[in-house]
Amino acid sequence: MKRLVALLLVGVTILAYANDRKMFAYSQSIETFSSILKELNIHYVDSIDIDKATHTGISAMLAQLDPYTIYFNEQEAKQFEEQSSGEYAGVGCTIMQREDGVYISEPFENTPAQESNIRAGDKIVMIDNDTVLNMKSDEVSNRMRGLPNTSLRMVLQRQGCDSLINVNITRRIIQRNPVVYYGTLCDSIGYILLETFSQQAADEVRKAFISLREEHNITALILDLRGNGGGLVHEAIEIISMFVPRGTSVLELRSKIKQDNYTYKTEHQPIDTDIPLAILTDEYTASASEVVAGALQDLDRAIIVGERSFGKGLVQQIYPLPYDRKIKVTISYYYIPSGRSIQAIDYTSRNNNGRAIRIPDSLTNEFTTLGGRIVRDGGGITPDITIKADTMSNLHYYLFTGHHIFDFATQYATKHDTIAPAHEFVLTDADYNDFKEFIQNRDFKYDKMSGKILDDLRNAMTFEGYMDETSTQLINNLSQLLEHNIYRDLDTFRREIERSLTQEIVQRYYYQRGNVIIGLRNEPVTDAAIKILLSPQAYQEILSPKK
Repeated sequence: MKRLVALLLVGVTILAYANDRKMFAYSQSIETFSSILKELNIHYVDSIDIDKATHTGISAMLAQLDPYTIYFNEQEAKQFEEQSSGEYAGVGCTIMQREDGVYISEPFENTPAQESNIRAGDKIVMIDNDTVLNMKSDEVSNRMRGLPNTSLRMVLQRQGCDSLINVNITRRIIQRNPVVYYGTLCDSIGYILLETFSQQAADEVRKAFISLREEHNITALILDLRGNGGGLVHEAIEIISMFVPRGTSVLELRSKIKQDNYTYKTEHQPIDTDIPLAILTDEYTASASEVVAGALQDLDRAIIVGERSFGKGLVQQIYPLPYDRKIKVTISYYYIPSGRSIQAIDYTSRNNNGRAIRIPDSLTNEFTTLGGRIVRDGGGITPDITIKADTMSNLHYYLFTGHHIFDFATQYATKHDTIAPAHEFVLTDADYNDFKEFIQNRDFKYDKMSGKILDDLRNAMTFEGYMDETSTQLINNLSQLLEHNIYRDLDTFRREIERSLTQEIVQRYYYQRGNVIIGLRNEPVTDAAIKILLSPQAYQEILSPKK
């Protein structure tokens, strides 16, 4: 007994010593950082922006942890709150930075911007009495935001207009619906596109689902979470609760501090526990989106279709700091019903370059769903049916990133007051020929991968002494074959380019809703989900354990 007491006393002493050492290191670091700022402020030869220096130091410290533990100054904290809530006082549009200034990229439907006839492609020249031509997009964005019911004057330059356009506009609270679109596919299958897990996400999904079920008598449902980077986890729990029995354990948080551990159970009666359900995911499906997809997969309540999700299984909490600043700290890991983690990157292990390491598939562990299917941890949510997204050709990439598709849509909209309904609109051969002429007149150039490879081959053969007369002629002949022929290349890749053109044009008239409608045409991932949902036997086979 005496020996046991002695061992306990030694353990307590060691723990107390470790805690004292940790507190000493903490105090020492705080004092050192403060002293460095003081000496720099007094003695450094040039003036120092203390706030900026502090921000840089804090950011460098946090970079050693994970990309989700972030420090916010006053302005950043305010912007973060706006993004989290889905509400802000502004005019209701997105803007983009280009070489010659800042442009309207998309006005949102039923907002001051749309109601004031602000259009995609408008260049912002002035806000109130100040020119913004030399400002960056974040500065322009801050000028456009303000208190609700305050007014501002915008001066815009519009393609096809000889004079500048003056717009007087009143800011108001902008609350974007997280459900961008919902409707029916193949008459009997419901479709809901959820963009983010902001406040009201669950309510909007519930409204959409009930509308589809009661007004369209749907027999199955597709929930599209592609591109959804997550948000508020309680909204995810509420969405899961619509499809599983009340009291079901759907998510566990495991933390360093015991008080932060928590198990989420569904608290409400479900809407429908039987309707066949498909969740669409891609590499940008993250966090709360993965909780929904992973929990419904683990409970054998839905099939997952698309690409493997991002793999963000970390939980953050916001803590207030002095002077209206905040810090977002990773405090927990997500664990879904099977007991697996969805986190894909181990931030405690880094390679020689200091980069965090993705957990290799060979080190992941097997778990089982409620019905006995095998699933794995450590790498996001792996779909039950994997459908790779279409790759973008080099030509399409340069047309898209160089804003050529965007600019043609702007020109198209100036020449056409109206177009056919979104679900009927088709780009004609004449329209595509106009686009080809548009690109030709821009003296458009792009790098061909094959050309780069050929240049590398020529250089390597020259270096190694293989470039004799025959080799030179052969390389030259290949080079001529690979010379740019923009008309030919535009025809070769017409299908994928035309898809982007159509979406961009339709969005000018029907906003995000129209963009989604066009995007669902002949779309491989959605088509695969529809095929399974239309076959009860195939659906059940996926949800059954492999024998």
